[in-house]
Amino acid sequence: MSAAERSVTLEVRENAWLATFQDLGREQSEALGVPCGGAADQHSASVANILVGNPRAATSVEMMGGRFAFDTSQPVLIAVTGTPADVTVNGNEVPMWEPVCIPANARVVIGNARHGMRNYLAFGGTLVTERFMGSASPEARMGFPQQISAGQRLELLTRYTGFEHPFLTQPLFRLPVPIPSFEQPVWTVDIVEGPETDAAPGIRELLASREYTVTAKSNHVGLRLDGPVVHPEGLGEIVSHGVPIGAFEIPHGDELIILGRYRTLTAGYPIVAFATKASLPMLGQARPGQRMAFRWVANDAAVESHHEAQRLLHALEERVQSLFGALDLPHGAIPVPAPAAA
Repeated sequence: MSAAERSVTLEVRENAWLATFQDLGREQSEALGVPCGGAADQHSASVANILVGNPRAATSVEMMGGRFAFDTSQPVLIAVTGTPADVTVNGNEVPMWEPVCIPANARVVIGNARHGMRNYLAFGGTLVTERFMGSASPEARMGFPQQISAGQRLELLTRYTGFEHPFLTQPLFRLPVPIPSFEQPVWTVDIVEGPETDAAPGIRELLASREYTVTAKSNHVGLRLDGPVVHPEGLGEIVSHGVPIGAFEIPHGDELIILGRYRTLTAGYPIVAFATKASLPMLGQARPGQRMAFRWVANDAAVESHHEAQRLLHALEERVQSLFGALDLPHGAIPVPAPAAA
């Protein structure tokens, strides 16, 4: 811990249905047979960290459903992103997708998530936790669950000491935050062709014209969708092999599987499409009952949509860095008015 940092204890009071430490996953782990893992919605996790002055890949908290609450005895800087939810500080509502100054002796509650599946909570500074293969993200199959429990104390190393200004009643700036929309009844996911697309006659037309529904059998390995499928013909045996995140598998049953960040091998199933990289964060938010439609795009368009998403994140990073430099404040000390005490 550097001289400028201090240790802050965060006491978890409620732990949602599931709360875990997360970052953007393990690099190069898949060559050793270990899934990369990481935040299901990488966009929301990245933005949360950028807003508090952290690197995109810093450790944050990923939570699913229920209520997550924590107390802090010292000022901290936070940002909450992901699916729409209610965020309160000492009972007062505060915004999502913005940096928020939390005063000392405060209770923060995040709950009533709707439309999507996950929220992300980032703190300005470093959350102290164990790491596996260089990542704080869970890998339960390897005995590294990373679950956060009620009553647990989290340690934060931070240089943020609070911000007050007697004349500051409104934020001094508006950050260019790329906020996705989660409220449409049907989510449209862009897809490109897979290695077995041509072996499934009519699959292009079918995926482009029908809706699919996420089922309760979905998990961190992949989304299972209810809807019509076409089984490829004449392929023979497919040797199991590694596949990208977002691969569309058609197993022996009549369902569609979209592989997530904890997928392993294909298990010999044909791959008829891939979700574009820009669509993966939305897939990470899909909850049971969510309806989806698919739109075929060219590879060039898929690459450009990914580059555009990255450009927006980079623009946000530059704006935050410029703000820190202009105000000559410690890293992670963006001046946003603290909510009134209850």
